[in-house]
Amino acid sequence: MIRRLAAIAATSALVLAAAGCGGDTATVRLLTHSSFLVSDAVVEEFTATTGFELEIIQGEDAGSVLNQAILTAGNPVADVLFGVDTTFLSRALDAGLFTPHRSPAADGLLPGFDAGPLVTPIDFGDVCINYDRAAFDGTGPPETLDDLLDPAYRDMLVVENPATSSPGLAFLLATVARYGDEGPDDWRAFWAALRENGVAVAPGWEEAYYGRFSATGGDRPMVVSYASSPPAAVIFSETPLDEAPTAVLADGCFRQVEYAGILRGAENADGAAALIDFMLTPTFQEDMPLNMFVFPAVADAELPPEFVEFTVVPEDPETLDPAVITANRERWIEEWTEIVLG
Repeated sequence: MIRRLAAIAATSALVLAAAGCGGDTATVRLLTHSSFLVSDAVVEEFTATTGFELEIIQGEDAGSVLNQAILTAGNPVADVLFGVDTTFLSRALDAGLFTPHRSPAADGLLPGFDAGPLVTPIDFGDVCINYDRAAFDGTGPPETLDDLLDPAYRDMLVVENPATSSPGLAFLLATVARYGDEGPDDWRAFWAALRENGVAVAPGWEEAYYGRFSATGGDRPMVVSYASSPPAAVIFSETPLDEAPTAVLADGCFRQVEYAGILRGAENADGAAALIDFMLTPTFQEDMPLNMFVFPAVADAELPPEFVEFTVVPEDPETLDPAVITANRERWIEEWTEIVLG
């Protein structure tokens, strides 16, 4: 994913900055995924305002980090877990990973984001179809998911495999939410028709975005990516741009919210609470977009101008109950595999 590219380059520097704050203050440990990235100045402000040093323990993707937390439930390697998202939340809750904490700042969360006393929403991102503007100059891109089935868009879309990719899974879930799980016109029928219309499948986001997407030199003018991808394309461009070279199809996006929670058995529960409270402050919330390419969960956090000018936040994204996802995820992936790759 876009935010992972920035995180990989800075992970070593981040861990050193977190561990090198010095002093006699107690340490709070944060377990998170490889895409987590926060500015050094923000880490320093956390220590200055709370008295706690921050130790960051980074695993690989969110799923593997969650597996680690489940294996050590009750005797955790950290105090706080950050990065459990909508697709894995129910599994984390069922495993009894967290102890209750509700930040006073939770009253400022975006409407519908408060998930109860065990986890705190920190950020969100929308997985959406992105398209190459130049490829549709004069012809117009699709406007809805149904348009993707039009022969006019044959052989134009590349998606990620939901068995091996987080955005691939999110897009599969978007189609389940949109078309339902039963009936002749359910999500299975959509994917069967999409296969007939020449959809290509890549194992992961990097292979899809940088290997097949025409905006980065590939052969497909549409790709499953993020609503934050167009601003990222502008920010990382070698030359200044007045317009993003890519854009978002706002229909059929799937919203992923990322959560933080105090791990049951945490050695530093007070520090864990202080960290979660700090993650909802403007200092942390407004630092996230340009580091992790996600959107703040706090309503009044200001966005960087690139996030205002070069993308859209879908007004009505697709969502599914985390418990429904947990109960059906593996079956849906198996059925998708048979329909699309079988």
